[in-house]
Amino acid sequence: MTNPLLSDWHTEFQLPPFAQITDADFAPAFEAALAAGRAAYAAIAANPEAPTFANTIGAMEEADALLDRVAGVFFNLASSDSTPAREALQRDLSPELSAYSSEIINNRALFGRIEALWDSRETLDLTPEQTRVLMLYRRMFLRAGAALEGDKAARLTEVKSRLASLGTAFTQNLLADEREWMMPLDDLAGLPDFVVASARAAAEERGQTGHVVTLNRSLIVPFLQFSARRDLRQRAYEAWVARGANSGATDNRAIAAETLALRAERAALLGPETFARYKLETEMARTPDAVRALLMQVWEPARAKALADAATLEAMLQADGHPAPLEPWDWRYYAEKLRKSAHDLDETALKPYLALENMIAAAFDCAHRLFGLEFRALDVALYHPDARAWEVTRDGRHMAVFIGDYFARPSKRSGAWCSTMRGQRKLGGEVRPIVVNICNFAKGTPALLSYDDARTLFHEFGHALHQMLSDVTHGFISGTSVARDFVELPSQLYEHWLEVREVLATHARHVETGAPMPPDMLERLLAAQNFDQGFATVEYVASALVDLEFHDGPPPSDPMQKQAEVLDALGMPRAIRMRHATPHFAHVFSGDGYSSGYYSYMWSEVMDADAFEAFREAGDAFDPDTAARLERFILSAGGSDEAETLYTAFRGRMPGVEALLKGRGLAA
Repeated sequence: MTNPLLSDWHTEFQLPPFAQITDADFAPAFEAALAAGRAAYAAIAANPEAPTFANTIGAMEEADALLDRVAGVFFNLASSDSTPAREALQRDLSPELSAYSSEIINNRALFGRIEALWDSRETLDLTPEQTRVLMLYRRMFLRAGAALEGDKAARLTEVKSRLASLGTAFTQNLLADEREWMMPLDDLAGLPDFVVASARAAAEERGQTGHVVTLNRSLIVPFLQFSARRDLRQRAYEAWVARGANSGATDNRAIAAETLALRAERAALLGPETFARYKLETEMARTPDAVRALLMQVWEPARAKALADAATLEAMLQADGHPAPLEPWDWRYYAEKLRKSAHDLDETALKPYLALENMIAAAFDCAHRLFGLEFRALDVALYHPDARAWEVTRDGRHMAVFIGDYFARPSKRSGAWCSTMRGQRKLGGEVRPIVVNICNFAKGTPALLSYDDARTLFHEFGHALHQMLSDVTHGFISGTSVARDFVELPSQLYEHWLEVREVLATHARHVETGAPMPPDMLERLLAAQNFDQGFATVEYVASALVDLEFHDGPPPSDPMQKQAEVLDALGMPRAIRMRHATPHFAHVFSGDGYSSGYYSYMWSEVMDADAFEAFREAGDAFDPDTAARLERFILSAGGSDEAETLYTAFRGRMPGVEALLKGRGLAA
């Protein structure tokens, strides 16, 4: 029987034939794809013709076509709908794919061809994009160790293989802890109907009767906001922050320590003093000192605001007859009471106006008004019943397929993210992307979102737009293939359209009556935008600073002790914890993506706050000229130039931190 992953796909838009694919198909498909890739790279390296851009870089762009296709399906499914077979294969694949990558990097003939092209680039009549792609390929090879020889090259290969295995183990341990823990609820005191409904649905999904709390953020956060039972809040909170640190087979603390040691060794083999210095060389920030300076500019006003808020919340705690001090499992409960008191905002009354369907429609409508995109629902077989698909067009032209997978389930890792099953490129013919947004909202009938959930939906859709509007020749630089501290700009910028009054006035409609959100509620919602920003900023910046200090110095033998030392030096408020403690800091330890780079959300926020000001200055959140510049210089450009160059082309200058502090309500 033909393996559906290896045959041509005659489905609509060449979507993966999910209904035909079984777990048993993946291993042989990877085996065939790796063999095809090895043969393609060997042919490029052995080509007797003199190196040209087409027969070297262009050929390398095509070499992994089959592997990209197989991996695009597998890794999306492994993270959003895991099975024991997929988890086992992922563990096997991590070192195998790392070894494959090292084979390519260590191919001296292949690197020699790239060097020859680089040395003669001035005579090759390359386009600006080709010059950029050539530079990035050469840089990738050098940073991966192509110039190393002998024992150093062999050791680097071993280090990268082990890091790949550790990242997979960290992720799977975290998923196991999140999947297995639940707390039956025999007391629903204080819980509004939407939390009760989510807890009931979570119980049903796990084959339980009654109601349960799980470690899914969209369920546990509202539970912590509303449950009147302080003891249950404590039990749930402590389980949430203990993910990855429960001893036994799923404990991630030793993995974190070994990962940090190996990253430091990797940097030493390649030259830089620390892993953070190695990692930041190619980012906008460039140096750890620049990152530290930005974060500390924000830390001080955020900490002052958080401490002032903590005093207010502690007084409320004591007024309820509980002894001080305020504990981390108390913060959200009393902050919600304070929000209701200060802004007359009741999430129970607010959520019916933020139905999932309406917020999807709002995100689509903004994309239409800004960029002319149209969305048509598709009736196609996907990998899970929760997933849905739309064709994205503009002026009749097919732009992308967009898949939205919005609900939490035990087989999906926590968090929210955007990925592609196929990226955009033009080399070898026009290829339009298949883009996936993953969220973990609580399922309900109908599904109702918190305002934070709605913001998450807009955030991930901003990433999706970066992929869907990509317009470059080489897949190597398409979409989100940009500096890590630039990649969050489109996503965080798109969140701002959720704050536009006319967007909420149009789409925030009561799920039962269809009535628009009352004007006074809308104004109270917008007025509360910066509520509790001291807490939110402190928990984020603390995580970013711990990440930075982990990597900018000797690797700690005990990461938990190092974490405690960093937080103590910062004067971390006792009632606030890091947003991501080390044992469940997946951004940093599930792979290299955000290692030394968790700060990037804030680096990008400096730009997104300033970028939305461009629309305000134009007097219209949907100003067509500003939107056109945003698409031309940011969303369609991918990694075709340096991030600073692209942003300056859009805005005319680089921004300062002032707009960020103002946007978070932390300005003096």
